This record gives sequence, structure tokens and C-alpha cells, in this order.
Amino acid sequence: MRIDSHQHYWKVERGDYQWMTRAVPVLYRDYLPSDLRPCLLRHNIQKTVLVQAAQTVAETDFLLGLAAEDDSIAGVVGWLDMEDPDFPAQFDRYRKMPKFIGLRPMLQDIPDDRWILRPNVLSALEVVAESDFPFEFLTYPRHLPFVLEVLESVPRLRAVIDHISKPEIRSGKLDPWRSWITRLAERPNLYCKLSGMITEADHRHWSPGDLRPYVNHVIQCFGFDRVMFGSDWPVCLCAGSYDEVIGALGEVLSSQLDADTESKLFGENAIRFYKLDAEVAR
Repeated sequence: MRIDSHQHYWKVERGDYQWMTRAVPVLYRDYLPSDLRPCLLRHNIQKTVLVQAAQTVAETDFLLGLAAEDDSIAGVVGWLDMEDPDFPAQFDRYRKMPKFIGLRPMLQDIPDDRWILRPNVLSALEVVAESDFPFEFLTYPRHLPFVLEVLESVPRLRAVIDHISKPEIRSGKLDPWRSWITRLAERPNLYCKLSGMITEADHRHWSPGDLRPYVNHVIQCFGFDRVMFGSDWPVCLCAGSYDEVIGALGEVLSSQLDADTESKLFGENAIRFYKLDAEVAR
């Protein structure tokens, strides 16, 4: 079972994508399962993890509706208001839905870099951790010290860093991202998605070699047991196609991939992290 652990669908007319603008026309259009299907077939990807792109419950409901209609969607990583006093009850309702498999606030878009450490958010994270429910960190490197504080405060939290935390690949800058990744990887409940990298590189002139030091460092720290492939489609289209994303990762890791490591990267780890056993068995 091959799984893309990170992709998006959206409909522009829904109107709650605050980041979306006509200035980036490749993203300012609808993207739905029929658009991605040829890519999945071409690369023998049977399932995907559909991740929220707007900070509203309406977005979560929209994605769950798509998942109910399309078998290629293994599950939805949605958004709920973690500062709402009613969060525990709302979370309990949603986590009982078969395809609600993860929770993600968009930390990169929140003005307060320390938002994740607010007392009411930490209380919500305790609820999430108690349920052993997957949580996602959408961050830039400047957020990583606060991610470490969270994991020290809520050690049972099972979480993943999206897009290797978006280091400055365009400029080739490694530190302090590199040192924070080293420290964070010591947390056994933390995973990392090898996703979203080409959009942090030079959109017009990137090469697989630009990604290599970042990918190799993540593999060195997390090993092949706690990494997942994610396309970040259609956001990746700002810099390259689905084919180029998967091809670049394959080229960078060509000397390290065998049947075992490839199956972990492209499926087994996502199945374990998101508890997709029942979905995959369908």
C-alpha cells in the first residue's frame, strides 16, 4: 500500500482560504480528487491523507464530505478551535468520525509564534494526547524551540512536523534548523514529513541536490521508521509537478532506498502514525 501522507483539495468559492490570492494563479483555482487521480495512478499511490488548508470547522466538514465520496482519501487532518472552551466536546465528536484522523492548527500563519504554548492550547493538547490522536506542526524553523517546549510539557503527544519545518532551502541555510531537528528527533513520538520542500527552494531553478542536505539530515535524525512521503500537491505546483516532487525525493535517497525503507517511507509509517489499518484493509 503506497500512501501520499500530505495533499490538499479546495474550492475557491468557499472563501475561507485567507492565504489564497489571484497573484498566484496556479493555486487560485479549484483542486478536487479528479485532478489528482492521474498522478496517483501514474505512481501507484493507492491512498492519500487530505490536510486542511483553512482555519475553519467548515473546511474540516468540507474535506470529510470529500473523503466520504472518494475511496482514495484514507482520512482527513482537520482544524478545530483549540482555544474554544468547548474544544473537548467538539474534539470528541469529530474523533469518532471514521475518516477524521488528525488535527492541525496553521502555526505558520498565527501572528503569535508562541501561540502553541498558551495555557488553553496546552490543555487542548493534553486532551489530544490522552486520546493518542495524531497532531501536526505546520511551522517555520523559528517555531521549533516552542515545539520542543510543547513536547516536553505534553510528552505523550503523538505528532509530526510537516514539510520538515520549511527550512531556508532557497538560500542553502541549514542552521539553526539543523540543530533543532536533531534535538526534536530525540522525542520518540515525533515523526517528520518529507514534503513541501521544493516550494522552499528557488521555484525556477531548484534541483534535487538543493534538497539533499535537508533530507539526509532528517533521515539521519529520525531514521526510516519515523518519516513519511508527502507531495504537498497542489501547493507544490508553484515550483514543480507531482512527478518532479516524487522523482526528486527518489533521486536524493536512491542509495538508501531498498524494499524495506521504501515501503516505510511510502506507506507503512503513515499507516502506523494515523492508525489506518482498517482503512487500508478495505
